[in-house]
Amino acid sequence: MSQPITPAAVHKQYDEAMTAFRRQLADPAARVAFGREADAFMRQCACGVWHTDQGMTPRHVEYYNAIYSKGNPVPTALYWELASSVEEYKGFVLPGFFRRLVQADLEGGRSQSRRFVDTFTLMLLLFAAVDGKVSEAEAGFVNACADSLSAFCDRAGVGGGKSGLDVSEFVARRTDGEPVKTGRPEDESVSPAPVPAEKAKKDAPPEEKAPSLEELLAELDGLCGLDKVKEDVKGLINLVKVRKLRQEAGLPVPPMSLHLVFMGNPGTGKTTVARLLAKIYHAVGVLSKGQLVEVDRSGLVAGFVGQTALKTQEAVDKALGGVLFIDEAYALANQDNANDFGREAIEVLLKGMEDHRDDLIVIVAGYTDLMGDFIHANPGLESRFNKYFYFEDYDGKQLAEIFRSVCKKNGYTLDEATDQAAAEAFQVMYDRRDENFGNARDVRNVFEAAVARQANRVAAMDAPQMEDLMALTVADLDLEEDGEENLEKEGG
Repeated sequence: MSQPITPAAVHKQYDEAMTAFRRQLADPAARVAFGREADAFMRQCACGVWHTDQGMTPRHVEYYNAIYSKGNPVPTALYWELASSVEEYKGFVLPGFFRRLVQADLEGGRSQSRRFVDTFTLMLLLFAAVDGKVSEAEAGFVNACADSLSAFCDRAGVGGGKSGLDVSEFVARRTDGEPVKTGRPEDESVSPAPVPAEKAKKDAPPEEKAPSLEELLAELDGLCGLDKVKEDVKGLINLVKVRKLRQEAGLPVPPMSLHLVFMGNPGTGKTTVARLLAKIYHAVGVLSKGQLVEVDRSGLVAGFVGQTALKTQEAVDKALGGVLFIDEAYALANQDNANDFGREAIEVLLKGMEDHRDDLIVIVAGYTDLMGDFIHANPGLESRFNKYFYFEDYDGKQLAEIFRSVCKKNGYTLDEATDQAAAEAFQVMYDRRDENFGNARDVRNVFEAAVARQANRVAAMDAPQMEDLMALTVADLDLEEDGEENLEKEGG
């Protein structure tokens, strides 16, 4: 059994996790609802955890009063109040803010409600561990609550799937390896009843047919620019194919690392290529699933001792069978602080790559110069990452082609004059690029600004036709204003 956690540590971990999640919420209404309602909901769930197994001690009042986020009221519960709440716990109730979060996901095409399930699960495990252990009964309760949230996402149609976080890994074990079985007998019903295999198969949504290797390569070829990257990807595929043929022929196969370093500026298609590579690796039989799990430093590193390893391991577990894509990976190697938690994340990452070398591929990405420093910061990184893909900036013609593609995909048209004006503007953008040049991200910004201006223009029409709704004009691009801004920057 581990040592019990202090109330101060509980507050620190809870506040950092919940504050970080709230900041990620893109929908203002969902963010406000979360900030207003989440603390009370989580305290109620803490009562459920303690009702399941621990009962009440005076120490639990300190833990309960530590469950609040920065800016929200600090609880001042008394022992008898909390004891009554724990004893009379009525069961898990879906919170109102979560319904708003799911609705915001459906409207915006996001899956932040899925990410909340992970945060929620880790916080309940934190509450369960205040006495130094997580019992089997507590793990069952946590799983049942998380399953309720995930099931609501499933019914609503939120993208993504159930969390890969395995609560059973946190259960305290006896010396013989069996779980510690504590808790109240009446709470055994908390765990969800097993679903018959036939019913589960019947209720499961139909599986989408995985794209073939030929289809994936055609998609790769369809990407704008990236000629050298496309060549490197195809060379890598050929290498994997020949290795497989040699294995089948009984020939020796030298060891080879398929982990990759993507080097280049933002907006050059690194994430898009990584997603395609995950599917390609699956198509050629290297990976069992072919999903892409994308994280950055904040998705691996926690701000408190002991949690970074759990957070990084969770990301590795989610990526098993697919690709773990770490954007701005150089942020993990803080050369100025030897005690930075990023180093802990790197060590866990390296162990995961070794333990799952047959079904996990890691791609690290970032600026060219910084990624070189990152790889050389740890001998383990140098030995595992020996293949480098360089993503060059898009030139003016390629930026214009990306703009045309974005317009077409979103149902907007360009007449000849507008197309020519856009092409000239993107050439100027490329010629004047500096260290803040965003490549395709800048194209997206231009498109979104043009769409906003077009909306104002069309809204003023009495009876706009289909052509009006679709057409982007030179005026919508507002090139004169953009040109003046560029001149001001150069003269400033």
